[in-house]
Amino acid sequence: MADTPFTIPPDRIPRHVAMIMDGNGRWALSRGLPRLAGHKAGTENLRRVIRSSVEFGVKYLTIYAFSTENWGRPPEEVKGLMFILEDVIDRELAELSKEGVQLRHIGRLERLSPNLQEKVLDAIDATKNNDRLVLNVAFNYGGRDEIINAIQRIMKDGVPPEGVTDELVSRYLYTAGTPDPDLIIRTSGELRVSNFLIWQGAYSEWFVTPKYWPDFDREEYLRALETFASRDRRYGKVSSSEYEASNA
Repeated sequence: MADTPFTIPPDRIPRHVAMIMDGNGRWALSRGLPRLAGHKAGTENLRRVIRSSVEFGVKYLTIYAFSTENWGRPPEEVKGLMFILEDVIDRELAELSKEGVQLRHIGRLERLSPNLQEKVLDAIDATKNNDRLVLNVAFNYGGRDEIINAIQRIMKDGVPPEGVTDELVSRYLYTAGTPDPDLIIRTSGELRVSNFLIWQGAYSEWFVTPKYWPDFDREEYLRALETFASRDRRYGKVSSSEYEASNA
């Protein structure tokens, strides 16, 4: 079956899309496979989603790969996820760089092995000049932890209370220099924020799909973008049409 034509006007495409890649384990269990097989399938799907992001003209893509709470999962699953991250860097870095993808990490690197930390930092450095798509990988990331870290750094820098503004806090977050997400997509149908981009997502549009992450394909991604394009983003205000109607 041919792909659905992409017809959304460029000015209706979200500049920054963030994704909670949920449902890998359930995808695997529904097929009688171990949970780690679902994570591997999810990683394979990420390649297709990145390619679609480039096609659609998305400039920033943030993926929730491993949360600060995920350390509480079974040790063998955590170990497997670390291996998958390392394997992806080894196998995919050259191709990602070729496609103009700039890799960034948001979260803490401290709990990763020294070897994996080095690989992440090397991947970031190797792609730093690419500008077709910025891919933020949230690994060992938590929204509350991010805000606590920002507050600690603000205090350490001696910023007076009156100097703390929205813009200043944003500069101390892991995502400093990245625009807030216009659209957050969550797979698997769960209706939770899950400690993801708490500050940055204050006015993001949401799209929740029942599809598990490994099944989140180009068609569903396009449906999310079409839904976004049809929305009127008001940022707590009223739309011009509502204002005109109320004053008619």
